[in-house]
Amino acid sequence: MFINKQDSITLNVTNHLPVATTVHWHGFHVAPFNDGGPHQIIAPGATWSPSFKMRNNASTYWYHPHGEGKTEIQVSKGLAGLIIVRDSLEASYTLPRKYGIDDFPIILSTRSFDVLYQIATATHSDSVMMVNGTLNPYLTVPKQVVRLRLLNGSADRTYNLGLSDNSPFYLIATDGGMLSQPFATTWLRMSPGERAEILINFDAYDIDQQIYLKSYASELQKGIIGADSVGTSTLIIGEEYYTNLLNGTDFDILRFDVTTSTANPVTTIPTAFAPLIPMDTLGVNTHRHLHFSPDTLLFGAQAYVDGPFFINNEAFNINNTNIITHINDKEIWTLTNSTLVAHPFHIHDIQFFVLDINGNPPPPQYSGLKDVILVKPQDTVRFITKFETFADETMPYMYHCHLLHHEDEGMMGSFLVKPNAIGINQLPPNNGIKVYPNPLNAQQTLTIQSENNINNIAIFDVLGRQISTQKTSGKQITLVMPTDKGVYMLQIKTDQTTLSQKIVVAY
Repeated sequence: MFINKQDSITLNVTNHLPVATTVHWHGFHVAPFNDGGPHQIIAPGATWSPSFKMRNNASTYWYHPHGEGKTEIQVSKGLAGLIIVRDSLEASYTLPRKYGIDDFPIILSTRSFDVLYQIATATHSDSVMMVNGTLNPYLTVPKQVVRLRLLNGSADRTYNLGLSDNSPFYLIATDGGMLSQPFATTWLRMSPGERAEILINFDAYDIDQQIYLKSYASELQKGIIGADSVGTSTLIIGEEYYTNLLNGTDFDILRFDVTTSTANPVTTIPTAFAPLIPMDTLGVNTHRHLHFSPDTLLFGAQAYVDGPFFINNEAFNINNTNIITHINDKEIWTLTNSTLVAHPFHIHDIQFFVLDINGNPPPPQYSGLKDVILVKPQDTVRFITKFETFADETMPYMYHCHLLHHEDEGMMGSFLVKPNAIGINQLPPNNGIKVYPNPLNAQQTLTIQSENNINNIAIFDVLGRQISTQKTSGKQITLVMPTDKGVYMLQIKTDQTTLSQKIVVAY
């Protein structure tokens, strides 16, 4: 699926399964009721039609189910796919973008099968490697620069990607968009849920030459699913982990067969892209701390390896809200992993910048916008983000581990982005602002008076969607309200503060 930035789209999702499902747009910046989390259930036979404007930068995103306790089995059975977002800035670069010719989607996944040859879940016997759902895959590539759009769609396996001859390739984009410049590397670690776009210059190879994309799993750090070991001498993961021939060994993923170049090939690697300016820490509203720990109370010491796992000592409860933030708040989140297993942490709605890992600057592959970050055992990761555009009093977003059986077992939480710090109540007394008439019974214009200069007024509906925004200058403003009856939220920014007012339109 291809979407252009700024497009307004409707996606009609019809559930032909005999069970309920959801569809989450992984990485998309959309309102919470369009996000496709466990609160947006699609019953058998029903159609869900989210409509939204594409606000994300050009990059590679994906979709997959996100139902409570059902994510792993439905993803493993094939309910997932890529979405490519394009924009005018990315289109200005000389890059491969001929889909299926020099620009290829590559979805990496492993599968487990039980004694009846049915897909198995919550197991470490995933010894069947697939690319785009294909066994023993190969790809014919032209003798020129080629772009691979990589997704780790596995339930829990991390890959350490590299070429079989150890030649360098170039990372140009991560989860949320382009880097400032290509990053030349020979290995790229990708945990579940992460995406990456890389360039490989096949012009260096002969026609009919073969080369492989491999996972150098022997180099993965202990504790990462896919490494040679997880746990300690007294606390070890299930026996099937150590009989799985993919764990801790280097293996082939995809064979490339080099052929002649195409017409008008891309033959060079760009030296730079538009500078990506990291978010600064000035004006941070809140510092949050999320702690990953095992559920040892019910499951004993073995939970340190096999789980279930908690975030801040809580398992997911669909009726609870774990975090409340507010529109336009800038926050720093600190993730600390006290378990023996690495957890890829994913947050919905927003992209973030990694500030540091164990107090050290992030490596170049983490310099761009991210929505998934692997937190290794005993590591501490800090990231900074801002909650923009969408607010809702009742509908939450999710954050969770993207090891799918961890998510299904409850390693997940929810957060609300509220309109602002005072919610949708009336303006507090003695604030220097008057809004009248309210409710509007016979006219469509609203008057706003303020002791301070008014700079901006935004109108939101009850679902948190921004209806309009208006830059202003003055202490008395006349505003035209929507014609539809209902409750709206007025967000008023002055030289001194930002306040909200609930407005009832009754005409």
